[in-house]
Amino acid sequence: MATGSWAGAARPGRSGRRSAAPSIRPPSAAPVGLPLRPLVTAQELPWEALAGRTLAVDGFNAVYQFLATIRQRDGQLFSDAEGRVTSHLMGTFYRTTALLEEGVLPVWVFDGKPPERKAGTIRRRIEAKEKAEEAWQAALAAGDLETARRKAAQTSRLTPPMVEELHALLRGLGVPVVQAPGEGEAEAAVLAARGATWAAASEDYDSLLFGAPRLVRGLAARARSGSAPGAQLIDRNDLLASLGIDQDELITLGIVVGTDFNDGAAGYGPKKALKLVQEHLGFAATIAKAGLDLEESQAVADLFRHPASSDPPPLTFGPVDEVGLHRLLVETHGFSEGRVRGAIARARSRPRPASSPAEARGHQTLLETFGGNAP
Repeated sequence: MATGSWAGAARPGRSGRRSAAPSIRPPSAAPVGLPLRPLVTAQELPWEALAGRTLAVDGFNAVYQFLATIRQRDGQLFSDAEGRVTSHLMGTFYRTTALLEEGVLPVWVFDGKPPERKAGTIRRRIEAKEKAEEAWQAALAAGDLETARRKAAQTSRLTPPMVEELHALLRGLGVPVVQAPGEGEAEAAVLAARGATWAAASEDYDSLLFGAPRLVRGLAARARSGSAPGAQLIDRNDLLASLGIDQDELITLGIVVGTDFNDGAAGYGPKKALKLVQEHLGFAATIAKAGLDLEESQAVADLFRHPASSDPPPLTFGPVDEVGLHRLLVETHGFSEGRVRGAIARARSRPRPASSPAEARGHQTLLETFGGNAP
């Protein structure tokens, strides 16, 4: 899946760091997610297995990945000649057009106001980001570019103007954009649960707690060669069956381990929490045995059981606005005109969304092979 090199998509310009800019979230609120990896086995999917499928993309999750990885050797973000950050645009534009070329249809979902219970998590992330900023500067002063780049990746900031540009970029590509009232990940999960999209797409496993029937990971990934081999699919029902628990017990497991909304029980990692939940004691008894506060845990469970969500209009893919994209990317930010036109040509080749598994080039056979189902 060719996406080309990040470098050269826009002129590097001056430093991409704009620490004084207002953040859409507090500065260190980059997504982290629930640590369920030891319990999950994903199915590897080639991109053609997702052709014609609409996926609700957790926008902030993907963009923070771009901001962490699309950087110069010393860790600075790419920016245009005026010093305005372009890494977020580079990642989103070239990745989205490459997905469209493969027939994958992303619906981008963006965060609204975070729940009050997330305040503690956000505060800790701010502190971690400040420490990473100090370590980055120290590594630069010492000439240690490897450490500098690694630490710089932990300092990403997403500002309101950057998010506005992303909205304009995606709409220019004819891609639906959904503004969530709260967590974008929750909104994406609800869209998938309602059947408005085939799956949610995020690197975080929290989507499963929010009720996504399918979770696609690796959508924003990119190999060093400029390509990605495919994605990973997690079917929630298959996961629950393999763990021997139900959806409410999955939420309980997450609370015991710790989520963005609570700290979890001391001494409990994913495997130990799973053994506890597999005793099937019920929510209250499990929480009590883990030593957690029942009232707080119940409030967190309700956030997952009844996630805040909107009722967006039908998700339709519109025409590509080549003039608007040229103005934003080439005229405003100095992207290569030839590369932008090439990416736009790829975006125009997208298929229409599949309403049955027989649609979208061999889709039925592929999804049956790789464990998928019709919407």
